[in-house]
Amino acid sequence: MTVEDKATLPLDGIRVVDVATVIAGPYCASILGEFGADVIKVEHPLGGDALRRFGTPTNRGDTLTWLSEARNKKSVTIDLHHAEGTELFKQLIEKSDILCENFRPGTLEKWGLGWEVLREINPGLIMLRVTGYGQTGPYKNRPGFARIAHAVGGLAYLSGMPKGAPVTPGSTTLGDYMTGLYGCLGVLLALRYRERTGRGQYIDAALYESVFRCTDELAPAYSMFGTVRERHGPTHNDFACPYGHFPTKDGQWVAIACATDKLFERLALAMNRPELASHSIYGVQKTRLEHRHDVNEIVRDWCGSLTREEVLNRCFATGAPAGPLNTIADIFGDRQFHARQNLVAIEDEDIGETVIVPSVIPRLSETPGRIKKLGPRLGAHTEEVLRDLLGADDREIENLREQRVI
Repeated sequence: MTVEDKATLPLDGIRVVDVATVIAGPYCASILGEFGADVIKVEHPLGGDALRRFGTPTNRGDTLTWLSEARNKKSVTIDLHHAEGTELFKQLIEKSDILCENFRPGTLEKWGLGWEVLREINPGLIMLRVTGYGQTGPYKNRPGFARIAHAVGGLAYLSGMPKGAPVTPGSTTLGDYMTGLYGCLGVLLALRYRERTGRGQYIDAALYESVFRCTDELAPAYSMFGTVRERHGPTHNDFACPYGHFPTKDGQWVAIACATDKLFERLALAMNRPELASHSIYGVQKTRLEHRHDVNEIVRDWCGSLTREEVLNRCFATGAPAGPLNTIADIFGDRQFHARQNLVAIEDEDIGETVIVPSVIPRLSETPGRIKKLGPRLGAHTEEVLRDLLGADDREIENLREQRVI
């Protein structure tokens, strides 16, 4: 029995218009599509979303990034600079529940498609607006990218070695995914509000705010004590020790996180040095933090004397918190990822190959999300949507093509 047979997904019956580009706004739409929403991706007829060219190209032309992140969407081409195009867009909005966009503030308004216009057409519309700096403030018109958001939001400054150059915190697109998640949360909250009142609203999501929101006590520590946190490298931490990344004998790395005295005791047992966990040596977190350099050197020397597998097995045996720093090759061979089906193989007819992509999260026990198809060809569903949803006939569609509206 398929998922479709077993349960109606939470967002079945909800229609999303995704006119955003690249990752943040579209990622929100993708999540909604994984849980049942009908997502119509509106793209410019010439080239479409830039994400189609971001990453590793396939023999179809579109990249693997596009195939993975535009999953479950229908592609419709409409030129919003054209009067007939804006009219088609308004018709879509009238029949939809959610709009995701990420143009610079004022762009949709310039085209006659701003919030005030669209809410008149559809009072129940929920509109996610993603920009680098939000719809207000002195920076609102500046271009926004995730890399810039990492910098402005305070995360990039913390990433790297002490006194070294700040580095990219993880992926260059981390802030985009974070904002897409916050945007999705906002959309779901707005849907709940609409259930009670019948009224829609817009969500103002800024890339830098999503990054800044994930900086733990950075703000209160500065406001109370003037603390400016610096780059700590792979092992330094203000709250726990040892707590970081350590190289092993075979050139691999492990992560160790002793957040409590009990956990350090388990690590000391794994190292066959239980005396280190006594109160007279390093058994108290405060003492370990005061002597963090010495403690980290002890752990580093121990890890460096063993292979990664040996370090991990000894930690697992005593319950010490440790894990490998996985490459994607490691992930493909990891039993946990396979047991949880974190990698899903999807057959793509256009390129004639199976593409493996990350699976749907979060996991719902009764209505789990699904991946029905990978990112579509540009304009693959234009005629279907215009005919079936907007009621256009063949002649109207042909006229729109001749005018290059679609």
